[in-house]
Amino acid sequence: MKTVQISLNSIDKVKSFVNDITKFDYDFDLVSGRYVIDAKSIMGIFSLDLSKPIDLNIHAEDNVDDVIAALQPYMI
Repeated sequence: MKTVQISLNSIDKVKSFVNDITKFDYDFDLVSGRYVIDAKSIMGIFSLDLSKPIDLNIHAEDNVDDVIAALQPYMI
């Protein structure tokens, strides 16, 4: 598992983020405080406080380089 910090501070960013990560078969969790939600769920993402950076847990054993490259526009 790898954890990166991302920022999703606009509606367009949330939509493009979900579109980008649904291309991968891995599980993704967003962690904000005590809340953990599925990162592929647009409704779940909007339930979080998007004004602050969010931790993204990528549940992949290997080959996370492609995922990291796709997440570059959102990473802090």
